Amino acid sequence: MSVLTGVFPVVPTTFREDGELDLDSQRRVIDFLVDAGSHGVCILANWSEQFALTDAEREQLTDVILEHVAGRLPVIVTTSHYSTRVAAARSKRAQDAGAAMVMVMPPYHGATIRVGETAILEHYAGVAAAVDVPILVQDAPMAGTPLPVSLLVRLAREVPAARYFKLENDAPPDKLRELIRVGGDAIEGPWDGEESITLIPDLEAGATGTMPGATCPEALVDVWETWHAGDREAAVTRFERLLPIISHENRMAGILASKVLLKEGGVIASDAGRHPLPSLTWATRARLIELARRLDLMVLTWAG
Repeated sequence: MSVLTGVFPVVPTTFREDGELDLDSQRRVIDFLVDAGSHGVCILANWSEQFALTDAEREQLTDVILEHVAGRLPVIVTTSHYSTRVAAARSKRAQDAGAAMVMVMPPYHGATIRVGETAILEHYAGVAAAVDVPILVQDAPMAGTPLPVSLLVRLAREVPAARYFKLENDAPPDKLRELIRVGGDAIEGPWDGEESITLIPDLEAGATGTMPGATCPEALVDVWETWHAGDREAAVTRFERLLPIISHENRMAGILASKVLLKEGGVIASDAGRHPLPSLTWATRARLIELARRLDLMVLTWAG
């Protein structure tokens, strides 16, 4: 199986104003991300509002998106759940639908229900037993579960399917560098997340993948490819131009950022999230659109 690397934007889930799924808009988002040169995409992630979806909707979206992608690029499907049985079943279904990888957070529920290291290892082993595709371990603050480097390396060695790691913690370059140093060949895919806000230091640390939002995929692909062509200075310069909008997404606009720009550019019909997710304030929305226009982002022009 080929190693997955590159820029894998999170696909937002598109809703109509009444809160129902908008599958036509969903397909257009995929076409936009393909045309933007994305190396792959991730669906049903936290940035996709996966927590606002029913199980039936998750399955519907998986089928619709993978059918529409039609092998044009690899798709990562998020299959996290507190229950090992449910996470394994979700992962098996995603694989059968055509997922190239599944992304799984450690088991947690709410603010207080956590498990220890042994149970975390057993959880990922249970998912691995159900699938043949690799597992991307999501080290996310949302889970509130400490995943020290020692545990991640042990996981990679004891559950070989869990060989990709998306780090969303504080100071990800430092943790990436230590993970690679301690884990060696067991670490196949050290990735970053958090809208790619630390992409350059993460690349310097050895990151082989990044998972941003869908606001500026073509620009991040350009940074990625420029870096890997050996032109560090140009990559840094181009990335620094993107930092204001990435920071605005990360700190202000949040989950709705990409949908606001996709709606502004005519790619999707509505930028609504699902209640009770609040809409953006007019000031946050206006600033986001202004930043996108200054960069002449593809999201604003793709629909023609």
